[in-house]
Amino acid sequence: MSESSRVSPLPPADLPTTLGALRAAGHRYRTVKQELRDNLQARMRAGAPRFDGIVGYDDTVLPEVERALLAGHDMVLLGERGQGKTRLIRSLVALLDEWTPVIAGSVLNEHPLHPITPTSRALVAETGDDLPVDWLHRSMRYGEKLATPDTSVGDLIGDVDPIRLAQGRTLGDPETIHFGLVPRTNRGIFAVNELPDLAERIQVALLNVLEERDIQVRGYQLRLPLDLLLVASANPEDYTNRGRIITPLKDRFGAEIRTHYPTELELELALIRQEADLVAEVPEHVLEVLARFARAVRESPSVDPRSGVSARFAIAAAETVAAAALRRACLLGEDSSVEDDVLRRAPSSTGDVNKVPFLAAVARVGDAVSVTSTLRGKVEFESGEEGREIELLGHLLRTAVAETFRARLAGLDLSGFTALVEEGQTIETGELVSAAELLRQVGTVPGLAKVLDRLGAGDAPSTGQAAAAVEFVLEGLHLSRRLGKDVTDAGRTRYGGRT
Repeated sequence: MSESSRVSPLPPADLPTTLGALRAAGHRYRTVKQELRDNLQARMRAGAPRFDGIVGYDDTVLPEVERALLAGHDMVLLGERGQGKTRLIRSLVALLDEWTPVIAGSVLNEHPLHPITPTSRALVAETGDDLPVDWLHRSMRYGEKLATPDTSVGDLIGDVDPIRLAQGRTLGDPETIHFGLVPRTNRGIFAVNELPDLAERIQVALLNVLEERDIQVRGYQLRLPLDLLLVASANPEDYTNRGRIITPLKDRFGAEIRTHYPTELELELALIRQEADLVAEVPEHVLEVLARFARAVRESPSVDPRSGVSARFAIAAAETVAAAALRRACLLGEDSSVEDDVLRRAPSSTGDVNKVPFLAAVARVGDAVSVTSTLRGKVEFESGEEGREIELLGHLLRTAVAETFRARLAGLDLSGFTALVEEGQTIETGELVSAAELLRQVGTVPGLAKVLDRLGAGDAPSTGQAAAAVEFVLEGLHLSRRLGKDVTDAGRTRYGGRT
């Protein structure tokens, strides 16, 4: 999150604008860690949410984060990619005060009651209670840097500004320093993602920031009691003495917290529901297939466990499946007279609502096949599996469909579906077979109502929902060896006969 991409909201008009008014209002100075501790305690006592948008960490990671904040510790989050480390770090900003006072014009966001640079201290002594005060929103009190090997000390800490030297200032003058990201996040939260990727000499530069709270720029030591919470993220494999982290820097962090992928299927589903931006309806049983698929890929011995399988894999899979359904609806003209209450309703010039039909796109389990090719780049396989990536993902996807079929429809009498093809009839489906065409081939099937009820389609399912249920049953019967299946050269799938 770069500074240029953030715009601070305007502060309320009734906030003090001078140091004297600030004192009169009874404002007291607190460090960032005291501020976080006080606000966290207040939310805990009130039973209010502390970390919005964080799924699956309530009983594991979040208690450790809360203990670290209450203790006032800088922390490092250790976990494989896609475990929500950055999301968790950014959620800490909500625990800061919404507005905090700063000396007007201060590059380091200095508190009017606690100036730290010689220039600001001189300004306070000169102006006294007339010192101008600005207010900083908490969204502007967060700094972040993705660690890369080419990151320099100047990026994080600062460097000598040659222009200021040319203006006649001496090298020992603090005014000659152009401060880096860390000092500019003073009185805030600074995050370093993938900390071990920093070169060792850059890691050394962070040592004094964490403990002694001073900075060193080109041999000149500047005493700056920086007030910030430093949070880092790292892969556990790299965060070892054998990896790319120096031991003294590890010692400076007060808390090491391990993150993890969702431990339960329902948590994986909740994460997909929360994060996926779906352009079409994806039934619950299809989402469950994708959640089981992601978990199966993560646990597969063919996948490199050190890199992990990101939670973004399942999210992207759901979005891809929804896109496949929308593509089919567009190509086949599957429209509906129902209004889209979110995206396609806009007030006209007369104030009326324009009624615009939207595409009745409902994803089916067959749409998930496209995921194996489009998302294979998100998975790092073991070296011996080169060339078999799509084959392996396809096998794991079929396993996920079979598990979901058993979990959702176990015990139901599905003989009505197998009876459809006993006389040599075939049922054809595929990415370009409309819901209406699929249902026309099936006709009236005994047991379909119970299937729809088990899949949560309700008493009045749409054509797309009914077709999704039928295709799911056919695929499940094939995977349980009760129906045959053939894929044509045109990409259509035919169910018929027994395996």
